[in-house]
Amino acid sequence: MKFVDEAYLRVEAGDGGNGCLSFRREKYVPFGGPDGGDGGDGGSVYLVADHNLNTLYDYRINRVFKAERGGNGAGKDRTGAKGGTRYLPVPVGTLCYSRETEELIGDLAHDGDTVCVAQGGFHGLGNARFKSSTNRAPRKTSDGTPGEIRELRLELKLLADVGLVGLPNAGKSTLLSAVSAARPRIADYPFTTLQPQVGVVSVGALRSFTLVDLPGLIEGAAEGIGLGHRFLRHIQRTRLLFHVVDVVDSEQRDVVDQIRTITAELSQFSDLLTTLPRWLLLNKTDSLAREEVAALDAHIRQALDWSGPIYTVSAIRPQTLERVVGDAMNYIEGLTEAERAEQTQVEVPVPPHEDGIA
Repeated sequence: MKFVDEAYLRVEAGDGGNGCLSFRREKYVPFGGPDGGDGGDGGSVYLVADHNLNTLYDYRINRVFKAERGGNGAGKDRTGAKGGTRYLPVPVGTLCYSRETEELIGDLAHDGDTVCVAQGGFHGLGNARFKSSTNRAPRKTSDGTPGEIRELRLELKLLADVGLVGLPNAGKSTLLSAVSAARPRIADYPFTTLQPQVGVVSVGALRSFTLVDLPGLIEGAAEGIGLGHRFLRHIQRTRLLFHVVDVVDSEQRDVVDQIRTITAELSQFSDLLTTLPRWLLLNKTDSLAREEVAALDAHIRQALDWSGPIYTVSAIRPQTLERVVGDAMNYIEGLTEAERAEQTQVEVPVPPHEDGIA
């Protein structure tokens, strides 16, 4: 199924049913009085987070969703039936915005989270509700109110603990396949990964974290070059970034320049991404001598004033990745609840695509 992380839709709640104008007609009861029942409430529309879904593809096909209208009231004080509620399942991590105001309506970050996106209309009143001591035979009723109609924009942000970033062909997909059961597409040309790939990294009994691989970034991504910043929203909820750097870059780019390029693109997309912890993974170091690797480490720390962790790994040698995944697991487990909430905050996103589908 195609990965779709943005969709536009129209939701229409049901109108409330109208009240009934009726009088009791019974033999030997000449003044039976009013017995018109109320209408039923209109059905509402809800979004529900479902962990079984991982794409908004279904909302690319169907874009209009309606709840049922409430039934009209009837004689003998019979109330109209309530309109059926409409539940729309969406992937966990979906954000719902109003298209008119770009206001955030709801963030469905956990399985089972529910948010009402269109409220059903209120029922109308039958003439029995207007009976009084001075008005024994009211002929007044009220109609149900209209249900809400809203234009929505859904945006999916994948929920993962660690995000992989780097230039194209840095070895991110190979690394993901080496530490998890994910099988992303791997080839020796740029932009092999065209959509986010998620894998589960097992570090031992009952210890695991999720790792998401994004398509590679290149200089000028903020202006739409390459795949642009299209998928960077999926690492806004991560707790840690693995910045994969190719030490034997085919274009002979200096590793410091590679790191600066990615740093600049992350900062142009969101200041939040620059505050996330970022660990450097110098990939393909199996092709360098130990002295060259040590010199490279020193060069990076001096040129960038880098004080964070730097790991020397090789995606084709899984044993070199054991330390980094172990340290990542310990880091994630060590985060306090307050730190986790701070790292998963939601930002107002960049303007959406004109066609409504990413």
